[in-house]
Amino acid sequence: MLFDLRGRGRRRTVQVIYIVLAIIFLLGFVGLGIGGGFGSGGIFSAFTNREGSGGVSRASEVKKYERLTRQQPGNVNAWEKLLNAQLHEAGGEAYVSRAGGVTSKGRELFTRIAQSWNSYLALNPRKPSVPIAKEMLQVFTEEGLNQPAAAVQVLQILVAAEPNSAHYYSFLAYYAYKAHNTRVGDLAAQKAISLAPAVQRQRLKTELAALKKNPNGSEAAATATGTPAPSSGGGAFGGATTTPSSGGSTGKQK
Repeated sequence: MLFDLRGRGRRRTVQVIYIVLAIIFLLGFVGLGIGGGFGSGGIFSAFTNREGSGGVSRASEVKKYERLTRQQPGNVNAWEKLLNAQLHEAGGEAYVSRAGGVTSKGRELFTRIAQSWNSYLALNPRKPSVPIAKEMLQVFTEEGLNQPAAAVQVLQILVAAEPNSAHYYSFLAYYAYKAHNTRVGDLAAQKAISLAPAVQRQRLKTELAALKKNPNGSEAAATATGTPAPSSGGGAFGGATTTPSSGGSTGKQK
């Protein structure tokens, strides 16, 4: 049996899984880039797609740019190069299993990548790298560190760069609800519905409403983990945000 449905909490978890899958099918796999790798803009593709020819390690580059960012902590370009090297390295066999899961060593690297990302955003880059943001999304989703508030900050960068993407707005709504940020979730849901094809809007509205009602798949409200939203760009909806280094709270919206 695929799911053991005994217990009310488990049944709710399965319901949320099916709702998310329904949204993916509703909006289309191609639009999300599923199966095309993060370089193609996909959300849930495996990091193994980044290994490149021969699975060449970039450990030496990681060390090089770690040293450079220590020497020049205000160098935005150095942080971008470090992130690119770390994200490439995350596709190695030591970090991702053959089944596509993240190993314990991989989670350690994900944590380091998240720290590099936060340091990068703390510099308030004029235009945060969209390609890097697309890859950072997997670091913060359930496949990675499971930090919905951090996924929200990444998605705010993505929707600012691709303002006509119903796909990214749908996932922004999902992770905002999961992070208990109802205001951003509602605004993103409204935008996603308005951008979706007319024949899909009512169903998408229903699915997102169900996610808002029960984003975590359980009756107990879970405390959202992750880093605060960055101040760069003011967020997709112009809300007040804090930098990751400020120690501020994302603020739960009810």
